[in-house]
Amino acid sequence: MSSETSTERSESLQPWQLFTLAGLLGATVVVFFSRGQSPAAIILLSCAVFAAAYIGLTALRAVLPLAGTVRDDAPELLGDRTRAALEREKMLALRAIKELEFDRGMGKVSEKDFAEMSARLRARASRLMRQLDAGSLYREQIEKDVEKRLGKTAATAAASVTPSSAGACTSCGSTNDVDAKFCKNCGARLEAAS
Repeated sequence: MSSETSTERSESLQPWQLFTLAGLLGATVVVFFSRGQSPAAIILLSCAVFAAAYIGLTALRAVLPLAGTVRDDAPELLGDRTRAALEREKMLALRAIKELEFDRGMGKVSEKDFAEMSARLRARASRLMRQLDAGSLYREQIEKDVEKRLGKTAATAAASVTPSSAGACTSCGSTNDVDAKFCKNCGARLEAAS
């Protein structure tokens, strides 16, 4: 992610920030106008204002997908739980596509409805697949985890013992099996087998 896109995201006001700000302002107004009340009443009113702000944010998150303005702000690096949730969503979207095609074949869905629903489901499945592919930096992560668990000496020792170096013939240079005693090309005795 470039610094240009990160500054663009930080400059725009996110919905949760707006509702948090509204909750803080509302609680301040409640405290200001409820002078002379008991502290328990002021705290209860402030909590009610924050609860109203939270309900507003939840309602907004429920309405945005219905309005078709869902933001695509998947995390850059996928954690195990995020990846599992995306895999589950992808599986459900693909299953829904298969069921939709079956329903069309059975005559339960008209061609117009099929085209509309199929386009939406396919777009969702492809978006999920792109998100999963974007977070697939597994090889580097696996190597880091192996180095961390085994230590660098064990990782370098395991990397140096490869089938190509273990069964290489010193006289002709051909690659042999790891357990071979003689070279399959020239017949010379292999040093690794002795």
